[in-house]
Amino acid sequence: MMRGCGIRLVTYLGAILLAVFILAPLAWIFLSSVLPESSILSFPPDWFQHGLMDANYKYIFTGEVPRGAVATGTLRTMISQEVRLVPRAILNSFIVASAVMLVNCLVGSLAAYPFARLRFAAKTPIFFFITMSRLIPTVALAIPYYLIVRKLELIDTYWALILIYSVLTLPFTILILTLYFRGIPEEIEEAAQLDGCGPFQTLVRIVVPLALPSLIGTGLFAFMLSYSEFLFGLLITQSIKTRTLPVILATVSWNPDVTWGLTSASIAIGLIPTLLLVVPVWRYMVRGLVAGGVY
Repeated sequence: MMRGCGIRLVTYLGAILLAVFILAPLAWIFLSSVLPESSILSFPPDWFQHGLMDANYKYIFTGEVPRGAVATGTLRTMISQEVRLVPRAILNSFIVASAVMLVNCLVGSLAAYPFARLRFAAKTPIFFFITMSRLIPTVALAIPYYLIVRKLELIDTYWALILIYSVLTLPFTILILTLYFRGIPEEIEEAAQLDGCGPFQTLVRIVVPLALPSLIGTGLFAFMLSYSEFLFGLLITQSIKTRTLPVILATVSWNPDVTWGLTSASIAIGLIPTLLLVVPVWRYMVRGLVAGGVY
């Protein structure tokens, strides 16, 4: 009995420590984005002595310079023009990531169903080639992909990022959906075929509705990878017309004049779209990924 209580106590303590480790940086980001600079860096902490402010967010969206942004005794201001680009960068990242998610759901389903149900030549080698290709380090693909995109005249376009991110995320989507499709009883599909449904109709009308949790999970995974990808965003894009959020945030962090508050506000704004997307469907994502991994 005592041993069971001890194990339970250790488990709870471990879960609490893990939650603090994960959530504490997020809490610090959101808190420091609404605190005056003097309060953020104060020791001992007096975070709420001067109250909260929204000046950092106002500057990002309107350009209104926060009070106290001018460094005392110098002529330079502790602001960064790059943070004004954050809203457009979020839009770029959201457009690209949403397109990649859609491609993964459509192409991934069409590719996974034949691997799960149909028989064709070289099925196993092709499947392993697709799934194992993701093990290649991304850095090793940077130059070849850049040369291909430049040859296609797609530099500094959404299309280049969508194509690259789709290629990088589809192997995982195909793997999970294939395993999930194999777990669906074949009798259900056979009944649909007796009613006159072909393979494509069976996929659309029967398999996809049954596999919806896994489909949502893999789609969200592809969205997250695309939304947060940095290397190709830096390599392929050249202007704010297509620059993604990770690239702009890196530019902000490299600026020695930017304040902690503006940096935190930029990160907080960038986190909001992903939080809004994940929270309503986290159950589908977890259930879909776990179910796809056990078949």
